[in-house]
This record gives sequence, C-alpha cells and structure tokens, in this order.
Amino acid sequence: MSTRRIKLDLHPIFNRGSAIDAALADAFDEAERRKAAELEIICGKGSGALRKRVLRYLDRSDVRPRYHRVTKDRGNHGRVMVSFRWSRGQ
Repeated sequence: MSTRRIKLDLHPIFNRGSAIDAALADAFDEAERRKAAELEIICGKGSGALRKRVLRYLDRSDVRPRYHRVTKDRGNHGRVMVSFRWSRGQ
C-alpha cells in the first residue's frame, strides 16, 4: 500500500452503521498520520445507500475541515475519492 494513497473498502461492513463511521474515522486518522494525498473509499454500486451515507459523513461539520476535496468518480459510481492538502511542516 502506498503511503500517499489509502484505500478503504466498505463492502464487508455495508450493513453496520456504527462500524462504517468507525472505519471512516480510522481511515481519516491514518491519512493524517501518513500525510496521504488521497483516500479512496469503495462503497459499491448497489442501491447507492452506502454511498449516500459516506457523503453525509464527509459533509459533517467536524469532518469537512480534515480534507481538501471530495470527488465522486463519474466512471465508477461505487467509488468516492477524498483529497488532502498538507502544509509544509505539518
């Protein structure tokens, strides 16, 4: 796994709400610790409920300041990309 990119696959826990939030929080902590450039969240295509849950999590006021940009992959609806911007010395 690259230190600049982190991948989180939510398929194994798609139906456990608290586990999803915990996995997202852990992925953000790891991204900050490793100064990752990008976090790739695999939520699958399905009905879109898991993707909506991920986007709601990312829109929370306590989470928004932790990342730079969210990109919804047009070519793959089952993937959300979160970009980070790190300052020097951070």
